[in-house]
Amino acid sequence: MNGLGGHLHEDLMDGEPIRWLEHGEGSPVVLLHGIPTSPRLWRHVMPLVSGRSLALEMAGYGSSIPDGEGRDLGLTAQADRLLRWLDTVGVEAPVLVGHDLGGGVAQIAATRAPGRFSGLVLTNAVCYDSWPIPSVKAMRQAAPVLRYLPELALYPSFVQLIHRGHDDRARALESIGVHWQHYVAHGAARSLMRQVSALHVEDTIAVADQLPSLGLPARVVWGDADQFQKVEYGRRLAADLGTSLQPIPGGKHFTPEDHPEVIAAAVNELLTPPSTGTAPGRGETYGR
Repeated sequence: MNGLGGHLHEDLMDGEPIRWLEHGEGSPVVLLHGIPTSPRLWRHVMPLVSGRSLALEMAGYGSSIPDGEGRDLGLTAQADRLLRWLDTVGVEAPVLVGHDLGGGVAQIAATRAPGRFSGLVLTNAVCYDSWPIPSVKAMRQAAPVLRYLPELALYPSFVQLIHRGHDDRARALESIGVHWQHYVAHGAARSLMRQVSALHVEDTIAVADQLPSLGLPARVVWGDADQFQKVEYGRRLAADLGTSLQPIPGGKHFTPEDHPEVIAAAVNELLTPPSTGTAPGRGETYGR
């Protein structure tokens, strides 16, 4: 075990490198991060999951930032890569877990191939027309200029974004160190602009009407004080997926970092064979 949350694996897919963190054994769980993070978003969740956790690195993010140049980094393209990667690594019927953009990727992949997954967990995920958030829209509009800024010019904005998304200050400070290093190593302004320029809300709008018919066991866990992805969207997602919202009182956006035990508990419920009576945890209010 290392500070990454798991062991880093790398393979070639379609001639391009693809990377993921892996931890544990047993029933598979695939975890998808968002922006501006990497698979290390899940570093505190993976050790708590009672199965084999695989945290995929999306193309153009984390250590794969350099590989994103000239590639489609949109959510639909990321979902297509996810499905091909499952074949590459031979992972069958995982529980699919998504946060932020990764939650949007999870929705697209699940609607395209619901039979490939055994369950779905979404936490503070983009959905419907909930995104891009105003700060990301502003960056996208300013991309032609921002990409030429000095590397440290975006650091104050990055720090502010991370702090606004955390209710645990210590985890926020840790998160800044964990996630900024990939940007500063690979050209922060250019990297962020490449990522935000690829974001299109049409990707999640296109699959919204398919969510109610997915038929997958689901959990929707949401920091109810999130300023980026409002809890009302979480309630709508839960209703469409046939489950009850599991709120985290006072929780903000980066729930896998601030509240890993809550996220892991939701995942583990879907890994556990259902018992007679009510499924565990449906609609329960979780604390820290």
